[in-house]
Amino acid sequence: MTRPAFIRQPGPPATQRRVAVPCRGTALRLRLKAGERLLDAVAQGFAQAGFDSGVAELPALALNPFAYVMPAPARDAQHAAFYSQPFAPPGVARLHEGAITFGVRDGAPFFHAHALWREADGKECGGHILPETTRLAEDAEVDAFGLDGARFEATQDAETNFKLFEPVAAPANRRGERPALALRLRPNIPFAPTLQALAQEAGFARWRARGGVGSLIGARFESGEVIENFATEVFLRASQGSGSSVQIGLVDMAGAVRRGPIASQDNPVLMTFELCLVEEE
Repeated sequence: MTRPAFIRQPGPPATQRRVAVPCRGTALRLRLKAGERLLDAVAQGFAQAGFDSGVAELPALALNPFAYVMPAPARDAQHAAFYSQPFAPPGVARLHEGAITFGVRDGAPFFHAHALWREADGKECGGHILPETTRLAEDAEVDAFGLDGARFEATQDAETNFKLFEPVAAPANRRGERPALALRLRPNIPFAPTLQALAQEAGFARWRARGGVGSLIGARFESGEVIENFATEVFLRASQGSGSSVQIGLVDMAGAVRRGPIASQDNPVLMTFELCLVEEE
């Protein structure tokens, strides 16, 4: 298998390839309670801080019950790639790390989250966490970033034929402390160079990325390793500083799990990538 450089999507390409909404935001510490659905706990944490949307970096959460899907080949011509059937491994799954985009879908709170974890039987895996059924097995604290003046909303995307999060302007709540950009990157555009260009255009001399959930066409790492399977689930491993390597975690269609810094070039977006760029002092 040779990794393609471009994946044709089923619908017409959107004219705007980078969706960037200027806003402000505030770093938060969300306290999540055992027994709650992960979705409800995250929504409550943001709401208590006065925000209805944002991003977060997921720590070593303990989850039970836990459900997820992995990337998979398309079932028909309606999509360029698709999801596997849902998995619901028994026992407690323990996340190593991940990221989450929190916003609104069909008028209700919703999230998009990718992570890597260890299942109760010792299996190392990763993928897309299903918010409807996943619950916290232990109390936890999560580093997050609440958005002021922007919100992630899930809308039907004609290009990919999926309902995807995209940032939109929203009323300011005057709780934002730092200038930021809420972003969505569309298919086939280069990942790292686009972040650098957007930060420069916004006038951010120093910046960091917060959150970071999406997919790449395979991946090329700084080490030279290449993930040839084109469909991946990806997250940013930690907040990235200006000029630093972009660290990701991913799982591909074969279930291979990888972590590390990706090459600055040759890593185009597959379906979407959502994150925030935050100006640093």
